[in-house]
Amino acid sequence: MAEIASTNSALLERLLQGEAPVDGQWLVADRQVAGRGRAGRVWTGGFGNFMGSTAVALRDHEALPQTLALVAGLSVHRALMAVAPELSGLALKWPNDLLVGEAKLGGILLERQRDAVVVGIGVNLAEAPDVPGRKTASLAGLGYSVSRDAFASALAETWAEDLTAWHAGGWPMLREAWLVRSLPKGTLLGVNLSEEGHLIGGFAGLEPDGAVLLRLADGAVRAIHAGDVELIGAGGIGDASGG
Repeated sequence: MAEIASTNSALLERLLQGEAPVDGQWLVADRQVAGRGRAGRVWTGGFGNFMGSTAVALRDHEALPQTLALVAGLSVHRALMAVAPELSGLALKWPNDLLVGEAKLGGILLERQRDAVVVGIGVNLAEAPDVPGRKTASLAGLGYSVSRDAFASALAETWAEDLTAWHAGGWPMLREAWLVRSLPKGTLLGVNLSEEGHLIGGFAGLEPDGAVLLRLADGAVRAIHAGDVELIGAGGIGDASGG
């Protein structure tokens, strides 16, 4: 599709109209003019970047749907390393960002519609958007020329593998694979909590349900299930972009 308001919105509308989600099918746009990030933030994408969404049909007795954000992050990480194997410094930040150093290279947005989840993914392949107060990066700016279609093909393969494993009860294995690619343990993170304000702690891993663990200054470990997480001193790279 040449231009679309939002790939996530388009798939959500199809689901609302009764279309059944099909694992492995993607809606990919050349340009997205009204994309969304976490907390309703506006995110748009230009030509050469990857902007795509896919829908997942939820089944009984599977891992919690929110873990799909982490599975998607894992798939994107694997796809990026497949098309740019010499890329260094790529890391996953909970719940749905891909960073190179302190700069955001891509992100994921999950939205639920009945018994399905739409997974929107945005990756800066050709250009990095100018986002006030946030550092961004692109593969091209890092010296890697990767076409949108080449990345899309790699992502379709890694996502199919990881989603099959997730459906089959492989979330514990996928969680471990995510941790291998995450920010180093001890990385200082901040999170805004509605009732407690700003909380700071060192990254300490993931709970089995996918919540992030922060080790606070007093040594206590706190599980965070929702919230905008940022790298401390990194210019507030906290929201994830999606479709």
